[in-house]
Amino acid sequence: MAIAPPIADPSTTIELLGLAAQVEHTQFTRLAAYSRVAPGTAQRMALARCAVQRLDACERLLTRITELGGDADAAMAAFSHVLDGFDSRTASTSWAERLLVPYLGYGVADDFCRMAADGLDDESRALLQEVLTDPMPADLALAELDDVTAHDHVLGARLALWGRRLVGEALTVVQSVLESKPGMEHLLGVQRGALYGKLTAEHARRMGRLRLTA
Repeated sequence: MAIAPPIADPSTTIELLGLAAQVEHTQFTRLAAYSRVAPGTAQRMALARCAVQRLDACERLLTRITELGGDADAAMAAFSHVLDGFDSRTASTSWAERLLVPYLGYGVADDFCRMAADGLDDESRALLQEVLTDPMPADLALAELDDVTAHDHVLGARLALWGRRLVGEALTVVQSVLESKPGMEHLLGVQRGALYGKLTAEHARRMGRLRLTA
């Protein structure tokens, strides 16, 4: 059963903000790389705009760390390699697969940070909820893939498999973070199993919007 988590001390707040900043910066670099190989100008520009928003989110989170008296560079650097394994194991080979990485894969990381934000002070919580609620990756994936997955069942089956791989790899990252930073678990107000259940349910909802089987 969920309970209201206590308000985090500043050091734990800074840890979570540092993690979120690193996630956003990693998304920025991956989206920028995808933009260069997108199939057309409209897609390149859409991904570039997504990347710029992620960089802006990162900068706002780093500013908040500084306001709390933390070292923004150190807070972000503490998680500099947290997504290395995820990125290396989810190297995508097609436009459709690339679209699902920010929408499904990084969506899990954003969900985790939003859930943990419930234990932060009001200003930090509001900032995290705002910068991590970005419809652009979802809007782009839906615009590009909705019609395709509805009519190409072979591609739909392949993307469903890809989506399941993405969530598995993303949950591995979450587990690694909780094991290395136990203070973050106290922010959540739920047991680890319940957390994974919530993250998986959100993933299934995203998959459902694209008519993919979770």
